[in-house]
Amino acid sequence: MHHHEPEFRHCPVCGERLNTARLKEGEPPRLVCPACEFVFYLDPKVVACAILDLHGRIALLKRDIEPQKGKWVLPGGYVDRGEEVEAAAVRETLEECGVEIRINGLVGVYSYPGKTQVVIVYTAEHLSGELTSADETQEAGWFRQEEIPWDELAFQSTVDALKDYYGIIK
Repeated sequence: MHHHEPEFRHCPVCGERLNTARLKEGEPPRLVCPACEFVFYLDPKVVACAILDLHGRIALLKRDIEPQKGKWVLPGGYVDRGEEVEAAAVRETLEECGVEIRINGLVGVYSYPGKTQVVIVYTAEHLSGELTSADETQEAGWFRQEEIPWDELAFQSTVDALKDYYGIIK
């Protein structure tokens, strides 16, 4: 299993070996096919997450997969091509912790230099289901703000989204 960005070497259209070229000033170099002129754009990956608050406690999940296995995250995951971002947050929350939610609002959009993920975080309300550790999750729990394991959060986006949610100055 790859936990890093794959290196693309061949054109997905014609199979020719790709070259690197700068197509426009100010843009990064692109992978370009010298035979059919196909441009292989390496687009960001979109992640959708939910801050699920129930009676003053938020749901956090302990990851059971790399990267950051054993660290805590918000329920969420990658958005599939053609899927609405909010629908992905709902789907991932159900898959990862067995809870059906309704999206209420946007907390923020998080991206960082050198990272391929763009993380979109929503607030959500609990509709049904008991919080459980399901797909890709070692453990699931409800945390009050003062109980959040800040030093054990998996990603900067998790830290930043929770700070924005609670109005904590970064």
